[in-house]
Amino acid sequence: MELITSKLKERFKSIGRQSEESNPIIITKFFDPMGFGTWYVSEYEPDSKICFGYVTGLGQNEWGYFSLTELKAIERPFGMKIERDICFTEARFKDLKI
Repeated sequence: MELITSKLKERFKSIGRQSEESNPIIITKFFDPMGFGTWYVSEYEPDSKICFGYVTGLGQNEWGYFSLTELKAIERPFGMKIERDICFTEARFKDLKI
């Protein structure tokens, strides 16, 4: 599964930077199908493949930058990988039920 599709790239480009926003739009969501990690993505920089968003389930929930390349490299048992929630609908962060 492609984590960032061309359609998502266009959406991120149209929204622009949100790291200083108090209630950013979350464009997409990634999750570990065999763990607790969840990444709510509000920004994506295609040249560096760096995302910005809210990360939960990895010890401490926090806003920060993370590498799409590193997420794609994570290998879980049985060949599982980090996945994009295809049912996720973009929303303002404060409207999410986290």
